[in-house]
Amino acid sequence: MAITGMGPVTSLGVGLSPFWEALKAGRSGISRITSFDPQNFPSRIAGEIKDFDPTDYLDRKTVQRMDRFSHFAVAAARLALRDAGLEEGKELQTLNLEPHRAAVVVGSGIGGMNTMESQFKVLMERGWSRVDPFTIPMMIPNMAAGYLSILLGFTGPNLCTVTACAAGSHAIGIGYRLVSEGEADICLAGGVEASITPLAIAAFCSMRALTTRNDHPTSASRPFDADRDGFVIAEGAGMLVLESVEGAMNRGAKIYAELAGFGMSSDAYHVTAPDPQSRGAVLCMGEALRSAGLAPQDIGYVNAHGTSTPYNDRCETLAIKKLFGERAYSIPVSSTKSMTGHLLGAAGGVEAIATAMALYEGILPPTINLEKPDPECDLDYVPGNARQVKVGAALSNSFGFGGHNACLAMKAWEGI
Repeated sequence: MAITGMGPVTSLGVGLSPFWEALKAGRSGISRITSFDPQNFPSRIAGEIKDFDPTDYLDRKTVQRMDRFSHFAVAAARLALRDAGLEEGKELQTLNLEPHRAAVVVGSGIGGMNTMESQFKVLMERGWSRVDPFTIPMMIPNMAAGYLSILLGFTGPNLCTVTACAAGSHAIGIGYRLVSEGEADICLAGGVEASITPLAIAAFCSMRALTTRNDHPTSASRPFDADRDGFVIAEGAGMLVLESVEGAMNRGAKIYAELAGFGMSSDAYHVTAPDPQSRGAVLCMGEALRSAGLAPQDIGYVNAHGTSTPYNDRCETLAIKKLFGERAYSIPVSSTKSMTGHLLGAAGGVEAIATAMALYEGILPPTINLEKPDPECDLDYVPGNARQVKVGAALSNSFGFGGHNACLAMKAWEGI
């Protein structure tokens, strides 16, 4: 399966080039929240996207009828299609495809949180009759996928995965299966989230999941560091164009990497905490290898879920050790959340893009802010600076509340 187009929308930049250049440079996109006054919150920082104008991608009337998370999804999708060399409005003609052979799968952990909060305030202050009639279609998580289908005319399978922080990777994995199994010839797949809101911040603070390193935003997300104290919430989207290798080659498309396998599992353990024995994560990564026809010794890089929370980083490290044995110590592992923050349901889409670019350019993005390694996190996390290493295959991990696990296996594209 060929990855031919990628569209990241993140606090590091909008579009593939600014996003990737920032990752390679080890630049942080974390800053103080500006969309509301966070002064009274324990955590006051986020990976917030500044100066984003949805009218660059949509007409003003449509913008007003969509939540911010759908704005991000449309932007990321159009950037991905453009990157794939597909002309806006003529994608299917360019590919010589029927509309029913084009699929859309978009994951989101929460959906239209901005709409839910703003319209609840309207209800409480002004009464039911003043609530926006578009509230429900603006709020429900499936509308990002729905709008993309409507705007692009893709009438094939149209799905939304809602599996917390694994949603983006689940969406890409399902897109991979749709194309692999012949149910679609092309698929737009990825994840989206826009939950930097007072209620979301309050809720995550209440469960003590967020960092409180407010005085040093750029060094607050510190995966695998002994002094990590929680994740940094972020917003954005990551969309990929998936198509068969044959189709991509026939139209002369650039192929960034080959999406070769997908694994998923459940911890069946706890609503928020990972299984301390990491059984679900091991099962998930092992299934991704099996479906890709890869052996553990083939993997040269792991893009970790790496949230900067005490439990996740320790358990993910253990899972990698269990799967790879002694070889785990020689496999570079990095967390791009150290720079982007945690995009929740969009994380898997954005991190799949980072993994594909690592394979395409032979450059592994770093884990920044890793200054005092946790003794239980003792692998090679590519600390501080990007590393130039050509690897043949990689894994991208995503683990979500509820015990949802997803793993994507990719191969470097060597041509045929």
